[in-house]
Amino acid sequence: MTSAYIIANVKVTDPVQYEEYKNWSSMAMQAHGVEVCVRGGKAEVLEGDWQPERLVVLKFPSLEAARRFNDSPEYAKARASRQGAATMRMVVVEGV
Repeated sequence: MTSAYIIANVKVTDPVQYEEYKNWSSMAMQAHGVEVCVRGGKAEVLEGDWQPERLVVLKFPSLEAARRFNDSPEYAKARASRQGAATMRMVVVEGV
């Protein structure tokens, strides 16, 4: 079975409200057994002109598991709490 990763670049616009999102998203990740690989660590551009902000990488056992997490009621609650606090760019990609 192929793993899958959700990769997100987040521009936080309201740090106080974003903390609420982090709490709800952490609970959603725990409920779905998500492996957190990266969550806001220092990033350094090695090539190109990409200027990432807050990067998040989550590992799932399959693409279907990543979609279930993203579509779940638990993550919907987190997503709603993020409104007005951040701009999210997020993809899911199959991995190894």
